[in-house]
Amino acid sequence: MFTGIIEEIGKVRSIVKNPKSAILSVQATDIMEDIHLGDSIAVNGVCLTVTSISSKIFTADVMHETLNRTNLGKLQIDSPVNLERAMPLNGRFGGHIVSGHIDGTGLVSDIHKDDNALWYTLKAPLPILRYIIEKGSITIDGISLTVAKLSIDSFSVSIIPHTTSLTTLSNRRIGDIVNLEVDCIAKYIERLVGKIQVNHNITAEFLTEHGF
Repeated sequence: MFTGIIEEIGKVRSIVKNPKSAILSVQATDIMEDIHLGDSIAVNGVCLTVTSISSKIFTADVMHETLNRTNLGKLQIDSPVNLERAMPLNGRFGGHIVSGHIDGTGLVSDIHKDDNALWYTLKAPLPILRYIIEKGSITIDGISLTVAKLSIDSFSVSIIPHTTSLTTLSNRRIGDIVNLEVDCIAKYIERLVGKIQVNHNITAEFLTEHGF
């Protein structure tokens, strides 16, 4: 479990590509002070498991499903990546509930300045947009952000300089592909509501009798 508060920007040091999977090696500094084999690390919002540690580099396996749903397959040597360790139970919950299980990707369609803020507009597929609400939470490349605007085929976020400087958003350009994770609560609610059987025998008299 993560919060979407990025701890540092790491750099990809090697990518070993197999037919349908990959082995990713990432150089980091701050998070390496407390990292162990088997730990969960969010890399651009994708929950990966640490499989080896060497000096300032950790390695993780990336499976076929992950490559299909995320932008990790587009990473190159020296690509910057957002890094966050799993949330400690005694830590502050500064972002929102982030699982590290990416729902899909979005496309950066516009970036413009608004005084001290930067607005990013992202086009996303309808299966993802259905879970997004204005002023709700969204995770972009592992960053916990608030949806500022919502349209039929896109949504926008407004980013303060602090967030831009400490994440890979400063490197994002129009046309870039980003990882998206929607608020998991919305998906649970949809699943539960879908299981409820509608009682077609409910009438105005029935509701009045039962105090509605």
